[in-house]
Amino acid sequence: MKHSIPTALTIAGTDPTGGAGIQADLKTFQEREVFGMSVVTSVVAQNTLGVQSVEHLPVPFIANQMKCVLSDITPDVIKTGMIATPEMMEMIAEIINAYSIPYVIDPVMVAKSGDHLMDTNAKQTLSDKLIPLATVVTPNIPEAEVLLQTKINSITDAENAAKQIVIELGAKAAVVKGGHFSEAPIDVLYDGDSLYKFSSIRYTTKHTHGTGCTYSAVIAAELAKGRSISESVTIAKKFIADAIKFSLQLGKGNGPTNHWGYRLQGLPIKKGDFSDELSF
Repeated sequence: MKHSIPTALTIAGTDPTGGAGIQADLKTFQEREVFGMSVVTSVVAQNTLGVQSVEHLPVPFIANQMKCVLSDITPDVIKTGMIATPEMMEMIAEIINAYSIPYVIDPVMVAKSGDHLMDTNAKQTLSDKLIPLATVVTPNIPEAEVLLQTKINSITDAENAAKQIVIELGAKAAVVKGGHFSEAPIDVLYDGDSLYKFSSIRYTTKHTHGTGCTYSAVIAAELAKGRSISESVTIAKKFIADAIKFSLQLGKGNGPTNHWGYRLQGLPIKKGDFSDELSF
């Protein structure tokens, strides 16, 4: 059934301070004029200083949430974020496989601290069960290194990694995000046919909490509108650059990005209003 407006479903964990996870996805969908829906996998006690504790919901209850959404308002796109256990992944893969819906994976595997958020079995299940169903996978450098068991030290390495995720792991397309590169944050997209590179200015700020969630949510929202993968990534790259540029200076730690930052582009901004001084 075609809806009057595009719709998107996010399946992920929560962030009570609103910078990442389900909350960030829904804010992003709203900003991109897509009707957002959500299925919660894990309830996370966290803030800008870090994760304190996590409670995973029972797999049958997660499945019931998904079935309630899919049987009533079938989304134009599905996005997954934090999926903590192999059992969750297997169930989600089985349901997604039954529908012909574009699917975006943000493989939340490695925290900004460098801590791994999945055990070996979960990583393998993600690779074996979910990635082959994906329209787009959006790992950052550490996540791509975990997926492929290799080091990524250059743009050429990132290009090869994006190709491997498509050719060897079975995704339709992969975006390897270059925020961890020491110079310009260049992202690499391989869509099965062509390689694309997306660059932006690097902004010197600690307020980058939820960037991965937001970036992939923009891609999902644009796919829901019928845009191509390369168009969706182009819009996502600009959106997240503005979200970082006009950061909100919230929290005592790594604060959230600004989901309406793109609306401030071109407005007169005084030094200190939003972002820290930027560097190139």
